[in-house]
Formats: sequence, C-alpha cells, structure tokens
Amino acid sequence: MIDFARHDFHWVVQLPEDYDVLDLSVAPELRPPRTSKVAIGRYDEVRPSVYDQPLFGGDRILHVGIDLGGEPGSPVHAFASGRIHRLGVNEAQGDYGPTIVTVHELDGRELFALHGHLSGDSLAGWSQGQSFGRGDRLGWIGQEAENGGWPPHLHFQLSWVRPDTHDLPGVVRLEDRPQALRDYPDPRHVLGPLY
Repeated sequence: MIDFARHDFHWVVQLPEDYDVLDLSVAPELRPPRTSKVAIGRYDEVRPSVYDQPLFGGDRILHVGIDLGGEPGSPVHAFASGRIHRLGVNEAQGDYGPTIVTVHELDGRELFALHGHLSGDSLAGWSQGQSFGRGDRLGWIGQEAENGGWPPHLHFQLSWVRPDTHDLPGVVRLEDRPQALRDYPDPRHVLGPLY
C-alpha cells in the first residue's frame, strides 16, 4: 500500500486561498450562493440533478473524482513524477473531452490519475509512455466548447485499476459505490485536505 503521508505532492491546479466547496447533492435552487470565482466539487458525492446527458444512462450519479475549478487556460500540473499512460479525446456530450491519464509508481505500487476536461492543446507534444517530473505542466483547463460541455474545471481522479484507454468512469451507479471507492481512492490523498 502507498503511504501517502510520506510523499511531498505538487499542487495540480493552483487554487486561491478562498474558494467555494460546492454541494451538488441538492437541487440548484437549494445551493448556497457562490462567494468565489473558483469552486471545487467533492469526491463520493451523490449528484441527482447534474448528469442528464445520455452518456450517464439516467442512473450514474455518484461522483468518484474531485473537480478543481479554474479559468480556461489555467495550467494543470503533475502531482508526482510519472509517465503518460493514455491520452485522447472523449467526445460524447458530457464526457471529459481532451483527457490525459498518467501513471505514477509510489512505494512500489502503480497509481493512475485521470485529468479530464482539458484544452485540446493539452494533448499536443505528449505521447504514450513519455516521462515527466513532479510539478511539470501536463496541460490546461479547457473551455466549455471543447471540454464536454462543462463549466471550466479539471476532473481529477485516482485509480488503482489500469485503464485500457484514456477513460475512467468518473460517475457511477449508487449500487456500484462500494467497488468504485475501492478502485478509485479519494484524490485528497494527493491533493491535500481541500474540504
């Protein structure tokens, strides 16, 4: 197992000192007003009124990553050294758009990280198997027109499961929650105590 506490991870998206932690588990009209331009979305959150695109089949509502808000073009950095595992564009409406999946070896174990909703330019210059260092820029947060149709943010997700492609299920069915939380650990292990 990885001893996350003994590692010095780099920030993935540089957040301001004050940001909103969204509560997407309630209907939009019941959410508190925003106080910051930047917001984050929580891990292991049931979001019943968010995923209405056909991609989610009407029953995938449990979010298993963390959403890191930012302006389009905000840089996305590697939390640790690693390699590009897969990259490509998930084109369906509501999907990730341009995506990079990285692999990191920590304490002798492989850990994968998905970086979704990137800009198209983020994929240029990278190739499968290419190495990078801790803190290196992987890409940029994409605009709504290229990131699957979402307000600009990074979907960041960890995985013990080796992805076959540049995709992971970032939202799962409630009945799949126990296995999903085993397969996709809390990103705060590397992002720190965001909330």
